[in-house]
This record gives sequence, C-alpha cells and structure tokens, in this order.
Amino acid sequence: MIDHDRLFKELIQTFFWEFIELFLPEVLDYVNKDSLIFLPEEIFTDVTSGDKRKIDLLAQVKFRKQDTYFLIHLENQAYNQKEFERRMFHYFARLDAKYLLPIFPIVIFSYDEPKRPEKSQYTVNFPNRKILEFNYIAIQLNNLNWRNFLNQPNPVAAALMAKMDFKPEERVRVKLECLRMLVTLQLNPAKMELISGFIDTYLRLNATEEQALDTELKQANLVEEEGIMEIVTSWMEKGIERGIERGIERGIEQGEQKIVKRQLKRRFNNIDSSLESRIDSLSVEQIENLADAIFDFQSVEDLINWLDQQN
Repeated sequence: MIDHDRLFKELIQTFFWEFIELFLPEVLDYVNKDSLIFLPEEIFTDVTSGDKRKIDLLAQVKFRKQDTYFLIHLENQAYNQKEFERRMFHYFARLDAKYLLPIFPIVIFSYDEPKRPEKSQYTVNFPNRKILEFNYIAIQLNNLNWRNFLNQPNPVAAALMAKMDFKPEERVRVKLECLRMLVTLQLNPAKMELISGFIDTYLRLNATEEQALDTELKQANLVEEEGIMEIVTSWMEKGIERGIERGIERGIEQGEQKIVKRQLKRRFNNIDSSLESRIDSLSVEQIENLADAIFDFQSVEDLINWLDQQN
C-alpha cells in the first residue's frame, strides 16, 4: 500500500519554500524564510469516534521584520471524506489552543476522483446570524491543468504534475515532461531520487506506454536523454524489485483472506459469495483489522456494516 501522507510530507518538507512559491507566492512577501522550523508531530484523539488523527505537517515561521511567529499547517488528503472541512476546523481549534499563534491552514487534495471542487470553508449558521466562518487554502490537484505548470522550473511542479488533471492519452507526455523538467533543475542526487520516485509512484506506465516513452526519449536531445535515462534505468530496476515484493505480499494477503473467510464461515455457518468478493478486495491492513473485529460481530449484519465503513 502507498503511504500517501509520508510521500507528500517528505516532498513538501524537502521543498517547502518551493511549494509556497508555486501555490502561495504572496506569503513570501511577509515571511522570514530563514526562521523556518518544523514542529514535532501532533496527534489528536477524536473524542466522538475514538480515532487518532495525525497532523501531516506543521511549520513555525516568523513574520518578516518582526519578532512574532505564525504557523503553517498543511494537510494532504489522499481520499474523499465527508465533512472534511469540519475536521480541518477541529485541527485549527486545537492548534490555536496549544500554540496561541496565528495559523495559516492549507490542504492538498491529492486523490484522482471525484473531480468536483472541494470545499475550503467550514461555517456555523443560524437563521438570524452567522456564528463561525473558518477558511483554509484548498489545492485540488485533479482540478489543475498540468500544462499550466510546464514553464515553471520548480521541483514541486515536476513532482505534482503526475497527480494533476490530464487525459489518459497524455500519460506518456506528462511523464516525459516531468522528467524533462527534473533533469533541467540540476538537483543533487538525493533530491533527484525523491522527485523521480514520487513521479514513478503516481504515474506508473504500462508496457505499451513504456515503449512509447522510450520512443519519445530517443527523440530528445543528447544531454537531456542521458540525464533522463539514468532515472529511467533506476525505475526499471526498482520495478523488478517491486514486482517480486508484490508477488510475496500477494501470497501473504491471499493466505490471510482464506483464514478470515474460514473464521467467518464457522462463526455464521456460511457467508454468500458477494461478501467473499468484498473481503477479497480488502487491503492487507483491512484484512488484519477484520481479523480483530470478527470477535465483536454478533451477526452477518455486523460484518456488512463493517465492510460498508471501509469504503
């Protein structure tokens, strides 16, 4: 499974000011860039659901020519979630209570679907007045046209174009342009590997597309081709490793699925094929959670309700 939060956190923490320059350049007019400090990980418990929530990235910076600080809170949202705007307000309120500093909240919506515009505001209204209006910056990648970032020599743009809006037939072109930009940035090897790995994670080509990319690479000029081919060769080597790892993981996953289904059949005498199919579609982590939850189920309806909550 892809740890989306970790990938985005690593990218933005490494290229923090490049991220701000790309999406919020006006912030650079009043911030002291040299004052940047990333604060320790914050974990909050949702008292209603009992879930623990982790702040993705929290930075403390100074206002320019002042001794006062403010916080930049950044969340990556990798899946569509109902009432996410309320959760952002809860984060804001708890950070405000703890640090007593102004907070600049930002959300990156990085999922592929849906493409409807996401909310950037949480309000509490009564018929006679507005009690609360909380706003945050919403950067919805699947609503951004990748072509608008082609001429911005920015490492964050090179990475995030792989998650922006493009047509299926443009996949090869987008990956090529991500590579082209990455090579021209002339980053050190560690930063180059970070961005190239990000691109390859989110824009993985099939065999036919790989052949088309190879054809495009042969048409590139020699300097760019040499730089790009180093990255592509690394991707190919990692692709072989991933294939082996996925085979092992799949074998483990299938074994766990069989055990869980056998336990459920013994507990409820039997389960129908539609429920078996839903269990087969679960991730390894979800299978492990289901194995723990079985003992709390009193009926097949409890199992169905649990499966419904995994969507």
